[in-house]
Amino acid sequence: MSLVSFFLKPVAYLSLPIFVLHSLSKQSPMIRYYVRVALYLSTLGLASAWGVIVSIGMTLIGRRFDINYIVARSFHFLAGNAMGIKFQLEGEEHLDSVRPAILVGNHQSMLDILYLGRILPKRSSILAKKELLWTPILGQFMLLSGAVFVDRGNSKKALQSLAAAGATMNEQQTAIWIFPEGTRTNQEAPDLLPFKKGAFHLAVQAGAPVIPVVCENYWKLYRKGVFEPGTLKLRVLPPIPTTGLTAADVNDLATRTREQMLAVLREISSAVPGSTKPSEEAADTSKSQTPTPSETTPLLAKVDSSEGSVSGAGERSESATFVRKQDWSETSSVGNETEEDEGMILVGRPSSS
Repeated sequence: MSLVSFFLKPVAYLSLPIFVLHSLSKQSPMIRYYVRVALYLSTLGLASAWGVIVSIGMTLIGRRFDINYIVARSFHFLAGNAMGIKFQLEGEEHLDSVRPAILVGNHQSMLDILYLGRILPKRSSILAKKELLWTPILGQFMLLSGAVFVDRGNSKKALQSLAAAGATMNEQQTAIWIFPEGTRTNQEAPDLLPFKKGAFHLAVQAGAPVIPVVCENYWKLYRKGVFEPGTLKLRVLPPIPTTGLTAADVNDLATRTREQMLAVLREISSAVPGSTKPSEEAADTSKSQTPTPSETTPLLAKVDSSEGSVSGAGERSESATFVRKQDWSETSSVGNETEEDEGMILVGRPSSS
């Protein structure tokens, strides 16, 4: 067997099923959808494997917090070209304008990972549920890349993880990415679910600005049975400062951030015939967009006052050096309004008693 045949024969065998699937996808929209979903997930798997290799190398040279940036851009290049999806990005200069920072973005579907691959900046990490740590390849990559894992079944450990995340964010001058909606909302009309408060408590406690990122509504390109190529608009908004804010300001901060993001989402998204007016949608958001119990999973159960009181906060004081006096120690329990989705989690606002 010649050297040329040695290389061409496997290529020929691999090309045949690809050609068949490509032909079938032209005949059936549903087959096309599943073929493209499989292709997208395959690129995600390849990026995770590549991430493990990159993580080891970057850790050895002391650049652990740049791992996500390299792997994200690699995934964007691979998946973006494979799926034929491009992005028009505005406001990119805001991504690296300040550190530490809390990055927040709207959450529509698993396709968000692709826009995250386009914009995730250097020296950044993500917040993830602890269960992902045991996912083959992906878990190892996330661990090496500095992801913050939160134990959903242990409220005390979850609080310690958040405190440690804030401390690391300040000490290492990094950014943390969070989806404040807590779950996906992929619908025809551009809208946002009510925001969970965890990201904003973390921002206030760390004195870090909030940097909102908005991806246009892509229902026209991706939904159940539809997965098409196209160009999507992304806009990074100017940082929202938190200097001087306290826990009492968290609700207003979350509301203000959501209002800004919602206005931009409607501005950059394609018009949808028959959609309600923005003012009408905004007035009814809390009723129509609140996830039902079946759609959400509590992250932190309520803890009794002995765990959440000032006297019980000593065990986590060392990891919470970044926290001001008005933080977790002011509360006696942790709210159970917590969502998790696609590995990205949010911790509900601590409630006062």
